[in-house]
Amino acid sequence: MRIIRGKYGGFCFGVKRAINMAFERSESDKNSTISTLGPIIHNPQVVKDLEEHGVQQVNSLDELETSQPQTVIIRSHGVGPQAYREAEQQKVEIVDATCPYVKRIHVIVTDLVEQGYQVVIVGEPDHPEVRAIRAYADEKAVVVEIPDDLEQVDLSRKIGVVAQTTQSQDRLQSIVWSLLEKRNSEVRIFNTICDATDVRQKEAVELAQQSDAIIVIGGRKSGNTTRLAKICSRIQPQTFHIETAAEIDPAWLQGKSAVGVTAGASTPNYLIEEVVNVLETLAQHSGSTEKKI
Repeated sequence: MRIIRGKYGGFCFGVKRAINMAFERSESDKNSTISTLGPIIHNPQVVKDLEEHGVQQVNSLDELETSQPQTVIIRSHGVGPQAYREAEQQKVEIVDATCPYVKRIHVIVTDLVEQGYQVVIVGEPDHPEVRAIRAYADEKAVVVEIPDDLEQVDLSRKIGVVAQTTQSQDRLQSIVWSLLEKRNSEVRIFNTICDATDVRQKEAVELAQQSDAIIVIGGRKSGNTTRLAKICSRIQPQTFHIETAAEIDPAWLQGKSAVGVTAGASTPNYLIEEVVNVLETLAQHSGSTEKKI
């Protein structure tokens, strides 16, 4: 059985940067309580690792104990401007770990609003990244997941389109084409999907085409990991989304000659290695093993 490991799985630039900032702060700052505002990334194992290093998670600044110095790390998905104002009022020190690519969307959206555009966000309305982007549009942006959602858009206005960084290019293109067909007077389109997302999704398609089964590793609340699993499952129904190697069922591999492995942008490398090691062990019991990276 061949194990085909994707080249691009694991931490993306923004996630790696956020995690490094959190661990570095936990080592250098012993005088204040350090918290992340929400999970710093959508991976429970990493969140647990941070907790073991003294970095706790709060979901609101109101949860902070103001009688002692507080440092809050902004999650990689970003937060709205109100959170920064509240932190300043409470004299809470901010470590901003927002992904720079997400920050760019905040700037674009702010400019669009100032110029009178109706902002359209291609993404998931409940995702923290999208909620933060919407906050920079004064909560007036329309979030669109499918072309039918465009019915909510005021077509009499000029429109500016941005996308959640982890969306698929296919979804963005589908929604943009549907919008253009409505013949609005002016539409500005900003393709804000991260290059790393695009590369991983294209590789996932290739892996699914080469494999008899696919293992996708990452947090179940991770939007980009869930999308990778969906992309793979459209081509290879034997697609399994797991968080850790302990979830692997040997029955998944029975009769398989090639198993693909990929991972979301918030999945640490050690979890990927653990999965590959388990697959290699299972493959050795069933015959020869060849690992392709």
